[in-house]
Amino acid sequence: MDRFVINGGKPLSGTVAIGGAKNAVLAFMPATLLAPGVHRLSNTPSLRDITTMGKLLEQMGCHVSQVNDSVTIDSSTIRDFAAPYEHVKKMRASIYVLGPLVARYGQARVSLPGGCAWGPRPVNLHIEGLKVLGAEIDLDAGYIVAKAKRLEGARIVFDTSSVGATGNVAMAAVLARGTTIIENAAIEPEITALLNHLVTMGAKIHGIGSPRLEIEGVDALAPANAVMIPDRIEAGTFLVAAAICGGKKVTLERCNPAHLSAILMKLREAGAILTVGPDTVSIESPPTIRAVDVVTAVYPGFPTDMQAQWIALMAVADGQSVVTDTIYRDRFMHVPELNRLGARITLTGNVATIRGVSRLQGAKVMSTDLRASASLILAGLAAHGTTEVLRVYHLDRGYARIEQKLQQLGADIEREKREEF
Repeated sequence: MDRFVINGGKPLSGTVAIGGAKNAVLAFMPATLLAPGVHRLSNTPSLRDITTMGKLLEQMGCHVSQVNDSVTIDSSTIRDFAAPYEHVKKMRASIYVLGPLVARYGQARVSLPGGCAWGPRPVNLHIEGLKVLGAEIDLDAGYIVAKAKRLEGARIVFDTSSVGATGNVAMAAVLARGTTIIENAAIEPEITALLNHLVTMGAKIHGIGSPRLEIEGVDALAPANAVMIPDRIEAGTFLVAAAICGGKKVTLERCNPAHLSAILMKLREAGAILTVGPDTVSIESPPTIRAVDVVTAVYPGFPTDMQAQWIALMAVADGQSVVTDTIYRDRFMHVPELNRLGARITLTGNVATIRGVSRLQGAKVMSTDLRASASLILAGLAAHGTTEVLRVYHLDRGYARIEQKLQQLGADIEREKREEF
């Protein structure tokens, strides 16, 4: 397995381009099932998760190809309405095929999803939403089995705001008969981008960007091309990398600062100097990082996908900070690994208390999930000596060529292929 070897303590400076949003692509790809034909998705990063989704669509009969940053999907040859375990176990976003399959073809057999090795992310909101639309759903040997002659519009109220459930149910509702109302819908940029794309395909959706969606079902959609929005979590990760390493100015290009408001606010509180343009953000790290508390929340709050990276930054801050994750309460498997690098973090339930240290010390650490991997790399960049980050295949699910991008900013980081025991 690959590992990263990092010689820490190098200040970062320069310019880095942010890629397309992984979480947007993983919703747009299943949306192609709604309209037979050729779809082209541009500004798409080369990531393991996107390859996994492509293989899943190929299993169903789609023709999928990726050239550079463009993915082309021909969904006119669907012959199989099942998403088998061997594909779905690798990635929770595979559940996104459920709504489109039931809406377009009246049937689906989708394995219960897998993905990162932390905590349950229940799919009950997806299932209950489709049931309200009239789908008959059973669980059979680890599979969700859904059938419907044609879905019927209805009013759906989510107990909690869920990006995945909002996307899945909305994709089903666009082909349902009648009008569907979704209350407490997610408003994350990735879901807003998906809904706007469905409109481009011919869907009738009102209230996009608000917690209340009104969807008038149509008889058919048409294929459409799309350009992916920038990845706000990749952008946030590089901003924290610049802050934790110090040095001169680092500029992010091809990002959307409007999607980063909560992250930028917290970085300013920590003492970073930020300059924001229409599609750029420049950051200068202060001599001393101030300790800043964070509570994760649904968008536009501080994203749970930045929680691990923020803890890494607070590990070298001046003072004590508290990080509370209200979205995924058990998403703290990176904490013991950060402590191996000399961090002083204690964990009580979903609350991490971080007492900043003047310097971290390089060590061998192990990735457990995607964002935990990013936090360990950030800590390694700031640590004295050499840090080895094992099992970086987790990181390859969500960051394209991260070591190359960090290298161009001045980091001493290399990818090595070695056996691990």
